[in-house]
Amino acid sequence: MPVTKQKLLRHHALDRCFRSQTRRYYIEDLLDECNKDLQRHDCAPISLRTVKNDLNEFEDLYKEADIDHIPDGNGRVYYRYADPDFSIAKAPLNDDELAKLKDTVLMLGRFKGLPQFGWMEEVLTEIQTKLHIEGHTESFIGFESNEDIKGLEWLSTLFDSIVSCQAVEMRYQPFHGEEIRWTLHPYYIKQFNNRWFLFALNDADAKIVNVALDRIVDIKSSNIKYRQNTDIVFTEYFDDVIGVTIPDGVTAEHLLLRFTPNRLPYVLSKPLHPSQKTKDKDSGCIEITVIPNRELISLLLSFGDDVEVLQPEHLRREIREKIHRMHSIYSE
Repeated sequence: MPVTKQKLLRHHALDRCFRSQTRRYYIEDLLDECNKDLQRHDCAPISLRTVKNDLNEFEDLYKEADIDHIPDGNGRVYYRYADPDFSIAKAPLNDDELAKLKDTVLMLGRFKGLPQFGWMEEVLTEIQTKLHIEGHTESFIGFESNEDIKGLEWLSTLFDSIVSCQAVEMRYQPFHGEEIRWTLHPYYIKQFNNRWFLFALNDADAKIVNVALDRIVDIKSSNIKYRQNTDIVFTEYFDDVIGVTIPDGVTAEHLLLRFTPNRLPYVLSKPLHPSQKTKDKDSGCIEITVIPNRELISLLLSFGDDVEVLQPEHLRREIREKIHRMHSIYSE
C-alpha cells in the first residue's frame, strides 16, 4: 500500500511516541499525537481504527522496527521501540522508495536552468551523483562536505522535533567546562563551515541558544509543552553576520577593509558578505556592514597580510593584538 502524505505524518508521530523512554503511550495517546500532527498540517483527523491499522502495518513497512507491546499490570498496553535508538528517519530506503526518489529527481531535473529554479542546481546534481542516476557508476563531482563529522546522527532527530513541535531534553558537553543539561524548543538548523548548529529556545531563561551538534551527548523527548517561535524569522536572522554567532547587545557596524592588488579580484568575485560594496577599487578598499563576531575575525585573519582593517578602530586593535600574540609564538 503506498504511503500517502497523511500516512507519513501519522508514521512520524508514531515514531516519535515509540522512541520516548520517559512517557507511556497507550493506543489513545497514539491517536491524540497523530491528530495533533495532522491538525498542524491542515489534515482531517483520524479514528482509533486507523491508528490500529497503522500499528499492524508499521513493522512491515519499516523492517528494522521492533515495537514492544508492554502490559502495565492494569489490563492496558503501551507501545515503545525495543531499541530506543531506532527511528524510521534512520532506516535505509527500500527499493521502491529509491526508485520513486530517482523518478522524482529526473522529473525535477527538467526545471534546471530556469531562473526561478536556480536553487535546485546544486541539490539535484548532488543527489544524482550519489544515487548514480543516468547510468553513471562513479561520482565525478566532489562536494565540500565531511560525512565523518560528529553530530550528524542528531540531524534527523532534531529535524523531526522541529516539524513535530516537540520539546527535547539535551545533554551537551562544551569544549571547556562541565556538561550542560538543557530543556530546549528546537526552531532552526543551520550549516556553517562543515558544521551543523541548532538554534533553540532555552526553556529556563527563554533565550535563544546556539548548539553545535558535534557537542551533543544525548537527546530525548520532553513532556513539557512546546513553545512556538513567534518572534524570529530565521531566513533573516543571519543577515548581519558572517557565520552563526550573534553576540548579545551588539549591532551591525561598517567595516572598511583594504586588500592587496593580488587578493582584491578574488574578494570582488566572491564577496565576504551580501552587504559588500567597493569603496575605492584603485586603493583596494571595500566596505561591509556586519556584527563583529569570532567568525568574522577568523575570516579576516585567514587573509594574512593581504588585508588591512582600517575601520572600526576597536576591530583594528583586536586584530593587531592577535597578530602580536602570533608573532610572539613564532619568534625566536
